[in-house]
Amino acid sequence: MAKPTIPSRRVAFVLKGYPRLSETFIAQEIAALEARGLDILIASLRHPTESRRHPVHDRIRAPLLYLPEYLYQEPLRVLRAWWRQRRMPAYRAMRSTWLADLRREPLANVLNRGRRFGQALVLADELPVDVGWIHVHFLHTPASVARYAATLRGLPWSGSAHAKDIWTTPDWELREKLAACEWLVTCTASNRDHLAELAPPGRVELVYHGLDLAQFSVPPGAPARGARDGSAANDPVRILSVGRLVEKKGTDVLLDALARLPAQLNWRMVHVGGGPQREEMARRAHALGIVGRIEWRGSLVQPELLKEYRAADLFVLASRVAHDGDRDGLPNVLMEAQCQGLPCISTRVSAIPELIEHDVTGILIEPEAPQPLADALARLIAEPARRDALGEAGKARMEERFGLDRNIARLAEKFGLVAQPA
Repeated sequence: MAKPTIPSRRVAFVLKGYPRLSETFIAQEIAALEARGLDILIASLRHPTESRRHPVHDRIRAPLLYLPEYLYQEPLRVLRAWWRQRRMPAYRAMRSTWLADLRREPLANVLNRGRRFGQALVLADELPVDVGWIHVHFLHTPASVARYAATLRGLPWSGSAHAKDIWTTPDWELREKLAACEWLVTCTASNRDHLAELAPPGRVELVYHGLDLAQFSVPPGAPARGARDGSAANDPVRILSVGRLVEKKGTDVLLDALARLPAQLNWRMVHVGGGPQREEMARRAHALGIVGRIEWRGSLVQPELLKEYRAADLFVLASRVAHDGDRDGLPNVLMEAQCQGLPCISTRVSAIPELIEHDVTGILIEPEAPQPLADALARLIAEPARRDALGEAGKARMEERFGLDRNIARLAEKFGLVAQPA
């Protein structure tokens, strides 16, 4: 059996917040890397805002270092860090980098840039001496803190880029961060191609998040999905959508599409996920006359969400590009749904076509198109055999290309967890 070569020093993972229900992909990555022998410290810029946790969070052994979320809340901690770090040889270089960033920052973001400086001081000051590498998730705020702290401590750093952090960060900032890091991975080919144009050759690599297939596998003996076709009022087709209620998820487009479905079709939709548009979407459903057919479940932990996948007949995600450029990368919820053999309808946005092949492993439509979405919904509501075929094809593709073990192996190599002969 192969034995991994374990790095002799710890890696600090810098995260925007931990734990977060909406960032399961980060938690499963950390757990998988720990299982392969990586010694990790988690440094979080924010405290958790949710009291509930996924089971994967309980498997993670890494200790936690919470940085000051707002500098005024822990002024003495920030001041002590500044007093010590200002004497370090790299302090002038770090401050110069920060000042150059500050000068280019829009006025509205100046306070945020100042907070990054203070958090970086604390991170550099409080990192244990055995930390020899910094890895950051997200190229916007967390990467700034990681970059400043790495400069102060003279440490190499790397990153994982995802979605909003890529498409809402200015190109000048992306270029400088990509030039400063050792390497960066991102979870979609479209992300990789965009970042590669801004980075030194070979700096950016595609590594899909992957999904823990063992955790999401359909248990033996699980009941098969019924043959609902929308004709029975007492047994409606069950539609599921999962995602934060924010602009890029296109929940308003989905509601508009549902309101256009033929009156004779019987359906119910469950929505899982919180977010700032919760009240707005509830009002929209009421105005469209479909409020009685929709259940808003809010955020759920993984065991509860799995029950929703297995109870549903059809999964829908109407992703779009938001006005500020934010967009999905490759939504984990689509992979989770397909892993359950659940047929999916989504949009041709970002990397979703990397997962879903139209009319083979799912249905793709253009974004911002409620009538085509309604047409696709109507067809699949009425055709249970077609739903089954798409669901099985999607599940097979998931298992072939998007399993966690297949994709975490490359990331493990980049951290030095190289298998050696026994």
